[in-house]
Amino acid sequence: MAAPRTIVIPALKKHTATVICVHGLGDTGSGWVFLAESFRRRGLFQDVAFVFPSAPNIPITVNMGMQMPGWYDIISFDTLNRSDDEPGILRSRTYLHSLVAAELAKGIPARRVILGGFSQGGAMSVFAGLTYPGPGRLGGVFGLSCYQLLEGKFDALRKEAADAGAGEAPPVFMGHGQEDPLVRLEWGQATAEGLKKKGIEVDWHEYPRLPHSAAPEEIDDLEKWVTKRLDETKGETSSAGL
Repeated sequence: MAAPRTIVIPALKKHTATVICVHGLGDTGSGWVFLAESFRRRGLFQDVAFVFPSAPNIPITVNMGMQMPGWYDIISFDTLNRSDDEPGILRSRTYLHSLVAAELAKGIPARRVILGGFSQGGAMSVFAGLTYPGPGRLGGVFGLSCYQLLEGKFDALRKEAADAGAGEAPPVFMGHGQEDPLVRLEWGQATAEGLKKKGIEVDWHEYPRLPHSAAPEEIDDLEKWVTKRLDETKGETSSAGL
């Protein structure tokens, strides 16, 4: 899959970690550059590079087939598992895995790579991050205002990833607005509870009066979670690409 308009915010110091942030439906990578800018204004994560990919334009069924940036087609907004576009989901999964592989080729350890996103991008990040086949597991996965994809295939893909060298699943951060009219709160809750039942560590946060958006409090909570994940792997190195 081609990646139009991928934006990379390079590390200010020696590059030791990477955060890949995946946008939602109809957006582009530039829509989430504010995340890196917010961190940088406060002098945070100076050894971290931020990667903001953009999805290709594809027809979206719920929008009368109009083309827009999307990681997969959405057939209906009515249920938790809202997309029947398995080929699109798996294609985007492969692409996100390739972004991780590119960071490993630079010598960044998998445990120093964090993959996350918002809405459709969050759903893709949770799905791709938890089924990443290695080598090694990712440092963490975050999904904001998102939901489970391909639930019927997830366990088999997760087992394939674990057997291939990913090992245990990475920890997950999930945040969701209590007033989200598009991706309902209960869908996020069900996703988080389902992952916990599979033995996956999930840090769940709800935000009062928040619609389908990200709140400053949510970004602050995400910052703390990313800091913890990177502190746990500080000093780790990889021989990949060296």
